[in-house]
Amino acid sequence: MNILTNLDTYQAKAVEETDGPILILAGAGSGKTRVLTHKIAYLMENGIKGENILAVTFTNKAANEMKERVSRLIEGLDGGSLGKSEKHSSEVSAMLPFVGTYHSFCAKLLRVEGKFVGLSSGYLIFDSDDSLTLIKRIMKLLNIGTRFKPTSIANAISSAKGELVTVSAYSNISQTPFGSTVLQVYEKYQKELAAQNACDFDDLLMQTVKLFEMYPNILSKYSGKYRYVLVDEYQDVNTSQYKLTKQLASAYGNLTVVGDASQAIYSFRGADFRNILNFEQDFPSAKVFNLEKNYRSTQNILDVANSIISRNSSHPVLKLWTENDEGEKVSIFNASNEIDEANFIVDRVISSGLTYSSFAVLYRTNAQSRTVEEALLHANIPYRIYGGIRFYERKEVKDILAYLRVIENPKDRVSAARIEKLGKRRLEKFKELVKKIGKIEKVHRPIELIDDILNATQYLLLIDDGSEQGLQRVENVKELKSVASEFENLSTFLENVALMEGKVSPDKSFEAAGQFVTLMTIHAAKGLEFDIVFVIGMEEGLFPHARSMLDPQQIEEERRLAYVAMTRARQKLYLSYASRRLYFGSLSANMVSRFVTDIPEELISSV
Repeated sequence: MNILTNLDTYQAKAVEETDGPILILAGAGSGKTRVLTHKIAYLMENGIKGENILAVTFTNKAANEMKERVSRLIEGLDGGSLGKSEKHSSEVSAMLPFVGTYHSFCAKLLRVEGKFVGLSSGYLIFDSDDSLTLIKRIMKLLNIGTRFKPTSIANAISSAKGELVTVSAYSNISQTPFGSTVLQVYEKYQKELAAQNACDFDDLLMQTVKLFEMYPNILSKYSGKYRYVLVDEYQDVNTSQYKLTKQLASAYGNLTVVGDASQAIYSFRGADFRNILNFEQDFPSAKVFNLEKNYRSTQNILDVANSIISRNSSHPVLKLWTENDEGEKVSIFNASNEIDEANFIVDRVISSGLTYSSFAVLYRTNAQSRTVEEALLHANIPYRIYGGIRFYERKEVKDILAYLRVIENPKDRVSAARIEKLGKRRLEKFKELVKKIGKIEKVHRPIELIDDILNATQYLLLIDDGSEQGLQRVENVKELKSVASEFENLSTFLENVALMEGKVSPDKSFEAAGQFVTLMTIHAAKGLEFDIVFVIGMEEGLFPHARSMLDPQQIEEERRLAYVAMTRARQKLYLSYASRRLYFGSLSANMVSRFVTDIPEELISSV
């Protein structure tokens, strides 16, 4: 088998170049994973042992896919002489290089070398829940009140570790009351981890970097072992991953990184796309390969995506092209409101005659799923939310509904038990509110009751920890107000919610066969593709998000997010916006998104 047989000219050149620093800028749908896995197999075909190759990526799913592809390619070497018996399969596994996440690599290494940084081989790894539990206990021990949320402090510590900021270094930047509190907790937290022979996920990388810095002989051992280092999604590395990558490639300098600055959409996780921009500065002898041939989408879809991303100026932009058909023009739908927008999706799904799995609905914020979910449920169309849960099953939505149900029915023990878990002081404030409501003759509308509950219990402060996830929780609560605003009394509102909660996909056989419409945020959609894609809510303040409007850098990331959304579509792309939208409990009339008006007219059609 010739490893290069199934590659195009551009991919083959990127695979054949093996030595020295190599930057592969791979556009959406250009066969990034194919190039990476074929390069590994090509190295092995040319005499490099698997044990001397290290390939890292960001998710277990991506790592497993890479392992499977490399395994199949290796089985094909030497004319397939390895065969497919169990014995030979085990031989193939033994031949495989390390392919996994940064965290899994560091966890494995520290089992062997961790004693040099105070970790025995049986050390514990704290997940995010374990870490938060420990932080809450420390805050209680330090008599830190409720001014700062445990999740906010946990996020601050995680961010510090991602930037390789130690406790002593943090003391130099903790000039605010919040920073001083974080420092107190951070110091005690690290001592507690050490006492329990434990580390958290961020420590896995931080401790490995520290180990290599403190013990050059150990660094030499591993950088000498891994003659070739390959990194996937390099635009998503943070400071600790960046530093670790350079350490591992320090002996031989054979570092291949694959990525695309135009798909850098995870700054809220600490990812810094400037690392990919600085690669040639870090490695002046670097060879650069551009993969711009797209195998996924029609040319019209690519032209639309190119017209959006080309307006970014802070990073190089690849101009995608394809040998696929020109395809249909991108359709723009101006809905009268959010319900009209959701019904439009249902109509297109039903009238297409295609299988449900052909469709994906993408949105900027989680809260936008609600109206689409309800429209699909009413039409008996099965759907699944990728990387998330249905609107009425989200914890914060269920919490507010529990408050409302206790107001409606004080004997509701299930709901009462739920709100008791939200804190004693919060429960006392809620009881005071209930008494107050009972003394008022006028009947509160459901939306007014939600506002009263939020004001009395300060529930939003409980869930808003400043993280992206916290902000999404707040938006989900606000979106519940949109539902409530449609009803004049609490009983009818709760009855409607119960009916929506009770609705399930009409036929489980559809889901069992993988036949369902996929709903997801655009962030969750990266790396996926569908025949037909709807990107909804294309309005200023929604997409681009209101939080990004005044920051040029954040606007550029929003534009990259739009680019990612559009390039998920293989055959047909719909962009929709509403003239008026009931959102977060209030009616708004936003301007159409700049990401729509930036598209040349000859590439679009109105529906």
